Amino acid sequence: MSAAEIQQKKEKEIETLLGRLHLQDEHQQKFSPADFLKIGPTVKQDHATSEKDIAHTFLQRLMMLDYRARYIPLRQESSDVSQSNPGLEIEDNDLDTLYSSSVDSDQTKPTHVHPMDVQMAVFHCSDGFLKQNMMSKLSQCQYALPLLVPDPFTQDIHCPLWAFRQIIKTWKTQSQTKDGSNIVTMKSTPICTAETSMVSFFRLGSLSLSKSQLINTLINDRHSTFFHRNCPGSIKSRHLIDGMAEMAWYCPSGKPNDAFTDCIAFCNLHGDALLIEKQREILTEKSSINVVLVPTLEKGGDSATVISALYKSPKPLIILIADNDCGAIQMKEGKYKMGLKDRSQSEVSEELKGIIGKLLSGPHTSFQLETMAEVSGIRVDENDAVCQKGKAAAMKTVGLLWGMDVSKIKDTFLPCQGQLWHDWCKINKDLHRLKGHIERVTYRNQKVQMEIRLKQYTASCSKLIELFIESLSSLPSTEREYFLKWTQILIDALSTDNLSSILQSYDEKWSEVLVLKKKHDKSEELKTKQTELDQISTKLQSATFGLEHIFREMGQIYEAHASLQKQLNWKPTGWCKYPEMAAELMISGHPMELMDGDPGHVPLTWISSLLDEIIKKLGDKRVFVLSILGVQSSGKSTMLNAMFGLQFAVSAGRCTKGAFMQLVKVSEEIREDFKFDYILVVETEGLRALHHDNELATFVVGLGNMTLINIMGENPAEMLDVLQIVVQAFMRMKKVKLSPSCLFVHQNVSDIAAAEKNMDGKRRLQEKLDQMAQLAAKEEGCDAECFSDVIAFDVQKDVKYFAQLWEGSPPMAPPNPGYSESIQELKTIILSKAQTSDGIKLSQFKSKIQDLWKALMNENFVFSSKNALEIAVYRKLEVQYENWTWTLRSTMLTIENQLYTRIENGELDKIEPNHLHEEISETFGDIKKDMTTYFDDDRDKEMLVQWQGRFESKIKEFHDEQVRGVKRKLDEVIKQKKACRKIEDKKTEFENKLLQQSKNLAHELKYQAEDEEKLKKEFNSVWSRWVNELTADIDPIEEINMEQDQTSILQDLGFEWAFINESKKSRSYINMSNVGDYSPYVSLTKRRDLCNTYQQNEKEWYTKSQGKMVLSRKNKYLSEGFKNIFGNRLNKDEQELIESLIGDVEKQSLDTIKSKPVATRGYSTTYLQEVAKNVQTKVTEFESQRKYALKKEFTVDLVLYVFDRAESWLSQTHKKFKMNNDALTQLDSKKNQYYNIFRSFYKGSSSAVVLGELTCEKLKSSVVERVFNKTAFDIAGEMRCNVPAFNGNRLNLEKHVLKSLAEKENFDGFINYIQQPRNQAESFIKEEVEKYIFTEQRDKVQNILKKNVEEINKLMRQALFTASEKVKTQGGDSDMWVKEFSSSLKDELSFTICCQNFSDIKDFAFLKEEIEKGLVSIVQEMNSMSLKKIKECRLQPDQILIDQLCDCCWETCPFCAAVCTNTRKDHSPNQHNVPFHRPSGITGTQIKGTEYLVIDFCTQLVASERCFRPKPDSECTIPYKQYQIAGWKYATWEITPDASEMIYWKWFVCRFQRELENHYQSKFQGRGEIPREWRKYNKQEAINSLYEMV
Repeated sequence: MSAAEIQQKKEKEIETLLGRLHLQDEHQQKFSPADFLKIGPTVKQDHATSEKDIAHTFLQRLMMLDYRARYIPLRQESSDVSQSNPGLEIEDNDLDTLYSSSVDSDQTKPTHVHPMDVQMAVFHCSDGFLKQNMMSKLSQCQYALPLLVPDPFTQDIHCPLWAFRQIIKTWKTQSQTKDGSNIVTMKSTPICTAETSMVSFFRLGSLSLSKSQLINTLINDRHSTFFHRNCPGSIKSRHLIDGMAEMAWYCPSGKPNDAFTDCIAFCNLHGDALLIEKQREILTEKSSINVVLVPTLEKGGDSATVISALYKSPKPLIILIADNDCGAIQMKEGKYKMGLKDRSQSEVSEELKGIIGKLLSGPHTSFQLETMAEVSGIRVDENDAVCQKGKAAAMKTVGLLWGMDVSKIKDTFLPCQGQLWHDWCKINKDLHRLKGHIERVTYRNQKVQMEIRLKQYTASCSKLIELFIESLSSLPSTEREYFLKWTQILIDALSTDNLSSILQSYDEKWSEVLVLKKKHDKSEELKTKQTELDQISTKLQSATFGLEHIFREMGQIYEAHASLQKQLNWKPTGWCKYPEMAAELMISGHPMELMDGDPGHVPLTWISSLLDEIIKKLGDKRVFVLSILGVQSSGKSTMLNAMFGLQFAVSAGRCTKGAFMQLVKVSEEIREDFKFDYILVVETEGLRALHHDNELATFVVGLGNMTLINIMGENPAEMLDVLQIVVQAFMRMKKVKLSPSCLFVHQNVSDIAAAEKNMDGKRRLQEKLDQMAQLAAKEEGCDAECFSDVIAFDVQKDVKYFAQLWEGSPPMAPPNPGYSESIQELKTIILSKAQTSDGIKLSQFKSKIQDLWKALMNENFVFSSKNALEIAVYRKLEVQYENWTWTLRSTMLTIENQLYTRIENGELDKIEPNHLHEEISETFGDIKKDMTTYFDDDRDKEMLVQWQGRFESKIKEFHDEQVRGVKRKLDEVIKQKKACRKIEDKKTEFENKLLQQSKNLAHELKYQAEDEEKLKKEFNSVWSRWVNELTADIDPIEEINMEQDQTSILQDLGFEWAFINESKKSRSYINMSNVGDYSPYVSLTKRRDLCNTYQQNEKEWYTKSQGKMVLSRKNKYLSEGFKNIFGNRLNKDEQELIESLIGDVEKQSLDTIKSKPVATRGYSTTYLQEVAKNVQTKVTEFESQRKYALKKEFTVDLVLYVFDRAESWLSQTHKKFKMNNDALTQLDSKKNQYYNIFRSFYKGSSSAVVLGELTCEKLKSSVVERVFNKTAFDIAGEMRCNVPAFNGNRLNLEKHVLKSLAEKENFDGFINYIQQPRNQAESFIKEEVEKYIFTEQRDKVQNILKKNVEEINKLMRQALFTASEKVKTQGGDSDMWVKEFSSSLKDELSFTICCQNFSDIKDFAFLKEEIEKGLVSIVQEMNSMSLKKIKECRLQPDQILIDQLCDCCWETCPFCAAVCTNTRKDHSPNQHNVPFHRPSGITGTQIKGTEYLVIDFCTQLVASERCFRPKPDSECTIPYKQYQIAGWKYATWEITPDASEMIYWKWFVCRFQRELENHYQSKFQGRGEIPREWRKYNKQEAINSLYEMV
């Protein structure tokens, strides 16, 4: 067979192999790391795998550091056992068959794929980056790595030098000092650059013993580093191994029993070296020692030429002879031969070790892997164009650093992340721990921060960053990936040696500190050791330099530029692309720093922008956040990399402190089992339970949907401090309704199979956690007896023990297979728990980072936690709730109007609740469906679910209240109707009599009156007589005399006339609620009584202050606390209490008055008497709780104030009552109507004409009321939908109220808003409605009016037609016509008329025409009617909007009186909150002991170190940070620390400084001096700032 035919046959065999492994496509379209950087189905450890899946399974298990990946059992599709023909029976004498060498079989002998063929097939089908990952994992598994690889199709020789670049080998060497002591030196270096000895093994010819197995005994006799013929799965048939050279390294541990004293590379050429000339020549040239195995040593044999050449070469040579049993013989210097026949492998191995050790102890050539690139005739992967371009760019970038001291690189080229960033972070933390003059300190710190940002901006043009960004942005994706890898490789090369020695020192010192800590030693020695450790740590941080530091610098450059752009309105330049570049890298699998561990800070602007870019590229995907917590070097990164195929740095000599995040995609195979698209892994680095590790631990725990607590060993001693933080963090998470789960992972546990020992370990962990939970509960003020009270935790299921990572002692030990199994079990547990989680959207994750970090900055996590995203979602829900309630309210108003008209028409005399429920049921059903859809389908549904039940019950309550309210109103109308029935009957009787008398008079005077004037005179002459006759026995309803009643009532209460008269004259009570200073109302009498009491009492008394008993004497109390309450002026708190009393009394009194039946029964003095007595009672109750009395003038003024507020309503209501119920008034109002009837009859008009006129006259008033009521309703609806102030939630209304006040710059309006916010909101709504109707949208309102006129016109014409047709077809009379006409209008217009005087009408068509003429006149008059008529109607658009918009929470902040902006009145259990607090001074609050107004914002105070007194007479002070423990109003408020500008109120204070000082008789001076920075804001900026409210 020719060489070409042999090659063709070989290629066909390889194609068949790739086909069997389902890799035929991948040989052209290579695998990449992205194909495996995803969460897929769990790999089964003990299950046989089908041939088509074996390649993927091999790679997955290799990535999990399972060295058994080579030995995957293969599942055969049919039986493996060959059977002889079952149809033949074997007789006893047919034993020939048994001993026969050939047996008939019904199948050919099956063969499986050689394990090394699987490995190399995957290797050939991988791109450069996956090959690199494979090599790293093979190296960690202590397997040999392919050095020279023949191409399976072209036979070209490849050297995968690039694939070796990531591998770093660490070893220890032992040397002796002059005094004879041993020194162990650790060396860690990239294997590509390491100069080591190399021993190469060749086989010349065919041998029965295994060369690979022999090499293994030299390196690690317990592990098959080189695959050999006796390994499981080995078969004779192999296709991709012959001609391949593999390499492995022996790394000594610095112990006496090391096989060799230095690192040695062992190279093994597979196959017969006689036939593999090229590879043999390369290896013999590069080797330090050549070892040749031959079947026999003959001078004329096939191998003689090769051996002769090697023997003559100056390089050491060892010849191993298979058919010779002699021991090692040195032929000449450096040349040995040794027999193998009949000798044990261990004997040969020991002898060989001795020879190799001896040869290498003398002069010898060394080997450096990098030099393979210089070998001619082979293809080195690093010479590929894409790799070279990436390398060239990296060399250009890192070349700037060559020759520099590593510890100075960051200061020189990465200045933004050094001291400048650390200083900025320190100042930022100080901003959340303010003391002294808060505003001044705040502005000073912010100014310094801006200066730092300016310095960062100036320093941000380093050549290193410039070149790095240039390459990152310009290179195509593959070249960019090579660039990044090369950059990291070259950077590592700069610092490897320095870091090795520093790390060794650090570990030694840390061990010493731990020993002292365990002894509970608190001596100076511990302090000294800790100081030394800190110094080494600082040195380590300076020398630590990696790619992550360049990304960190990018982040700081971005933050500096973004900050300055915001302040100085600069145009964005190249820096704005940085987040996009980082996002692309993170999506492709690179970890990104989330928290900079050096200063312990999160660069929020950078991280937010980075996540925004990821969202742009991927969409707002859902992620499951998995946080990992554990001390440094506890195996976290190794575990994560093995579990998910990540790229977190593992023992690379770097220990960059902080938190890093990496995205891992959920594969399509299992995607449908999960509710999220990615797992986002957050890993902590450099945790040592020191300094700001508390924040780091709490931060990552708070971010995670699940937290892995990683503990090295069975005893969590090193983790105890961190565990304390974790338990407390979990407790705080629960308080703020975050519910992460946790798993504990004990790594490196010996004797893992001992169940009893594991149970004991779990018991000890449970005890420790419970103990810590109790301590944390005491600290946090919670009730928790055990850890499971804090977080759902099952010690049986949620604790996982890992076998130790290494199977033996490093550095030559392979990973323990049990470790890989543990990884898979843990992954299964994590995924099973994750299946029940909704995860979190990336946008929510971004918000969660911001909220958690801000909360941590404020130290007190629970009180200051604010989830911005939740707030935004809740605000949106409030808007929806407003829409739903408006739909219900508007529908009920329509139903109410229809039923009201029916009652007026006498069609309805009872309201059944069931009827109302039926009428509203369709609308309510639609709303319920809409709610269900909203909660189920909204993009934030997982967040909305927490409020769903509450809002569903609230909308049901609102619905029921609307039904009850309408029934209550209509019942009152029916009650009024029944009460007036006698009067109504009388009115009907009067009307009939008047109609008849008018008709009679007209006939009597027929043709006697010559003109209109005379006719009118005749009518007037009899009208008075008619009215007197009709009302002779009816008493008229009198007018109200409020002035007289008020005085009488106050005198009845015991107040002197002089007091009352003086108050009425001065009218001082008119603005009582806005007085500001109520000191003049305070009586001196009670004050003197109190002083006398204290003079008699000489005992010392105690006050509690921050948990300590502080002794105080009466004189100190009187001079400070007592003086503040009873000085020249009442303090702000007492002023507020009196103001609150006035407000409460006013509301209660008005509610009482409005509940009286004035509309149905008229006014009575008893109503005012009841109110006045209630006012007096309330004042007395108030005085009983205060340490002062209120003068009589106060009660008199308060009663008069309440009367004044009620007077308007009483007068108007009584007037309406009189209009509707006074007979004389009623008849007088009908005079013109009856004159017209009289005139018509006089002029000879028919009854039809008169009835037509009468009908139109009666319809007119009803039409006016109906049209304007409907117009009022429509205007409210239009404004609710289209006016920005009214189409949102409560907060939206607040913004527009404040905007309106700023635009008007009316100080009185501001004071009204500050003191009576609801009153000001109602005034604002009324003003807006007024503007809308009469100026801004006058034309639109006019069109609405015309539309309603046209609608009612159509309705009346239709009713006319219907009534006329019915009478015509049925031959009816006037009674039928009126009845039918009224029935058609019963839901829309109130209409009643008596027909007994019109029974003579026969021509109803004529009547219809007459009425139609009258309707034309009504329509014309309505269209030209003034819009002011709306104000006289039953429905008012402003009141409809007030009912809708102001039925919310009006509680005020206990510090600054800002109004809670929750849309729902009862928003329990949610606490009161408002996004914009303000300086307390605007409410009159003074700095204690002074007359200076406070300028501090409570949002700053709650982040400060200052304290306050909950009440003026409080004996203790409370830290602002713990304000809620003060109880009372404080406990119901959530005030989130906020350092934002609050421009609106700063502008207000500056604009109205003088007015505020005059109003409160105080000054903005001393500590209350207004900072000059406040004065830079103008009105427009103040208004614009309102739109930042969320």
